[in-house]
Amino acid sequence: MNSNRFKEMLEMLNKYTEPGEGINRLAYSSAEQQALKFLIGEFEKEDLSIREDAAGNIIARKSGKNDNLPVVAFGSHIDTVYEGGQFDGSIGVIAALETIRYLNENDITTKAPVEVIIFACEESSRFGFSTVGSKAMSGRLNTAQLSQLQDKDGISFAKAIAERNLNINHFNQAKRTKNDLAAFVELHIEQGPRLENESKEIGIVTSIAAPVRYQLTVKGEASHSGTTPMNYRKDAFSGAAEIALKLEKMTLSEARYGTVATIGECTVSPGAINVIPGIVEMKVDIRGTSVESIKRVRDKFSEIIEEVQRNRMLGIEVNLISEETPVDMNKNIINRLEKQCEMNTIKYIKMPSGAGHDAMNMANICPTAMIFVPSENGLSHNPKEYTSIANIMNGVVLLKDIIIDLADNINEKGEKENAEQQFKSAL
Repeated sequence: MNSNRFKEMLEMLNKYTEPGEGINRLAYSSAEQQALKFLIGEFEKEDLSIREDAAGNIIARKSGKNDNLPVVAFGSHIDTVYEGGQFDGSIGVIAALETIRYLNENDITTKAPVEVIIFACEESSRFGFSTVGSKAMSGRLNTAQLSQLQDKDGISFAKAIAERNLNINHFNQAKRTKNDLAAFVELHIEQGPRLENESKEIGIVTSIAAPVRYQLTVKGEASHSGTTPMNYRKDAFSGAAEIALKLEKMTLSEARYGTVATIGECTVSPGAINVIPGIVEMKVDIRGTSVESIKRVRDKFSEIIEEVQRNRMLGIEVNLISEETPVDMNKNIINRLEKQCEMNTIKYIKMPSGAGHDAMNMANICPTAMIFVPSENGLSHNPKEYTSIANIMNGVVLLKDIIIDLADNINEKGEKENAEQQFKSAL
């Protein structure tokens, strides 16, 4: 595996960004489109067949010795958050490219075909809706929700994808079946501090947390800040603040389960220093890997809202934006990854992912696994996001080995069986 070439490709990819601090390559944007054209060109140099599905996912296929076998797939995304880092998602795509180059340079043709997938709209930053491409591919996408979305500039989801010659009504045509895919593996930065803090080189993901997201509108009464006595006020922001602090306190009681809650977006109106806030809009993200713990937080959250609404005489509207379920990664692939780490004396741990990924959707249609490499200081979604090339290459080599292993060990008997049954029989 060529670390210098990997570094060069990553640097070339990250030249495709809109102005601003960090990397600004938003979903379905011009910058992302240019980056995809660059990557398509690189995969075409490796004689892969390229196609774009109805949701805008890019799929690059390398034939196997038996092209009738289900595919072993790997990849990630290249869209970013606003002012994002250079490594989130991108290393998984460049690692897949480097793996393909390794196979070609060593004249390796696996038994089953392999595919690199570059997923569309993994990040929720632009439209408030995440993993669009993998949801479409796994048949879990509600297209009615997409028609309501727009970005902070007022550009609708429909208009943004029209510039890519895509149509919301066709997105579900991207769905793939269990017979089509044998396995999926994603390499990603950890986006947290655990690997670095525990001096580990690799994280083998056991499960992926799923977010439940709400939009709250807290309605009070705007009035003069100097002439309205404290006990006469209906301060929407004070109510919102109380909700936030009580939610934080409640979620801390669930810390042993890894459940977290975040209010990362809050708009106060009318937004003047001498006016009591009349309306506050806030977005809430609750996530974890324990379904029971998430339910306890959600139930208490509802009680908190009712209490604040009653005690402060406020109106509070609650809208559920999205609701997803935590998923487990495939135990058989996890075991194989462990054996490879032990064989190569790689220091690893098994760990859950607190962040959502495309792998969580792919797990609904085929055996799926994720590999983490360390994030310096645990930073991600930040221009200071950093992972050394040496640490990334540990993951790249592991990815290459597991893809070859999986693609060479698929049962050729009964090719029309369910892909997952084939895969399990091979193990």
